[in-house]
Amino acid sequence: MLRLGIIGTNWITKQFIDAAQGTGRFELTAVYSRHLDKAQEFATNYDDEVALFDDLTAFLNSSYFDVVYIASPNSLHAAQTLAAVNAGKHVIVEKPMVANVADFAALDAAMAAHPDVFVFEAARHVYEENFHRVRDFIADHQVTGATLVYMKYSSRYDAYLAGREPNVFTTKFAGGAMMDLGVYLVYAAIGWFGVPQHATYQPTMLQSGVDGTGVMHFSYGDFDVNMICGKTTQSYLPSEIYFGKDTLRLDAPESITQMDFTTPDGTQQLAGPQEDNPMAPEAAFFGDTIEGGDHEACARQLQLSRQVHQVITNMRVAAGIKFPGDER
Repeated sequence: MLRLGIIGTNWITKQFIDAAQGTGRFELTAVYSRHLDKAQEFATNYDDEVALFDDLTAFLNSSYFDVVYIASPNSLHAAQTLAAVNAGKHVIVEKPMVANVADFAALDAAMAAHPDVFVFEAARHVYEENFHRVRDFIADHQVTGATLVYMKYSSRYDAYLAGREPNVFTTKFAGGAMMDLGVYLVYAAIGWFGVPQHATYQPTMLQSGVDGTGVMHFSYGDFDVNMICGKTTQSYLPSEIYFGKDTLRLDAPESITQMDFTTPDGTQQLAGPQEDNPMAPEAAFFGDTIEGGDHEACARQLQLSRQVHQVITNMRVAAGIKFPGDER
């Protein structure tokens, strides 16, 4: 049984804990929050005795857990992952794992010094069965283009419009549409089609310095992929992958429940069932990989993460979106 510690006490943390414990491979044993009362309040959701911390160094150097799940603000992910690796802990960190490729280089150095440690980016959709079905379908068909969409009106946008500065809408915390939602689309594009020959981003900027919406364009030589992301607008458009006169239509690339292949002869439904908890497949993969000591599987996923963040950093910097630490 893997003992799980957590950083971050929001809804996504609870969803991951439920998924992790549902695999039968994890048990929650430690909670960190900057405020001890929040850690205590969060721990009351669970029956087991849980160690509580408000000191991050003491938390990471404690013997209460083996694996840490990190769901703090984006800009803290890399530093906390680095500290956890150096403390000898396995790490599962929410996307985006890093704010720029310099952060990834520092993590690579730490992982080289601690080769027994497993590190994963929790881009949950790449572990889902329907994501794999799309990948396998593409492998057997000639792609002629794609349009991927993820635009969701943020629950924090009204606060931003009211003059407040939520983390997801500030450069200080590496916020913005591409980092928060566009990363799902980039993962899908690279996971399905590979690294593009050329990638650009055209953002619609907010006064805070982050992108509210934007359009990414990936060129693969003989076809192109266009991706639309946004946190200031709600879209109900599907995503589509084109094969000449045939089209594969997806309801949402970040969480596929419908996968319809339409040809001149009709439509075939290809999607399989989805787990009730969308984080269950990734939790199972993380648990199986760590307990099985499968460093090759971990390395494959990290290489995908590395490719994703190289492309995102290049697009973001070229688009003039600057984060603290970019100068490193």
